[in-house]
Amino acid sequence: MNTTFIKGFKKSRAFLFWIWKQEGTPAKRARGLAVGVFSGCFPFFGFQTFIGILLAGLVRGNYLLAVAGTWISNPLTYLPLYWFNYKVGDVFLGEGRDLHNLSELTKQQLFDQGLLFGSKILLGSSIVGLMTGLASGLASYIFFKSFSNQRKVY
Repeated sequence: MNTTFIKGFKKSRAFLFWIWKQEGTPAKRARGLAVGVFSGCFPFFGFQTFIGILLAGLVRGNYLLAVAGTWISNPLTYLPLYWFNYKVGDVFLGEGRDLHNLSELTKQQLFDQGLLFGSKILLGSSIVGLMTGLASGLASYIFFKSFSNQRKVY
């Protein structure tokens, strides 16, 4: 096997063990991870972590797992994630007017296009964030719950 693959597998395994060792009930840990994933779906570079921590406090979730959940958006996933979020927002808000001649673009048209783009990406980010947050929260709750049950058996 490739040594890079083995090193990556060991790092992933160590990260999973770190998650397992986090404090709190399975529900608290799952809530933290869920709000972190939700926050990570928004294009607020540099503020996603703060939003995740704030939301974790509001829902009484694990703060460190909220921070880890925001890593859903990273330099490798920015482009595909935000493109997908934009497309989801486009489905709900509809397509805007195409500008055929950029040399005749007025300030108002530019402002309207920016507002439309921002609306689409924020709506799409909200929908995608809600769905992925709920899915990751539910999956992690089941995972944490089964792990805590196994620990009690031994």
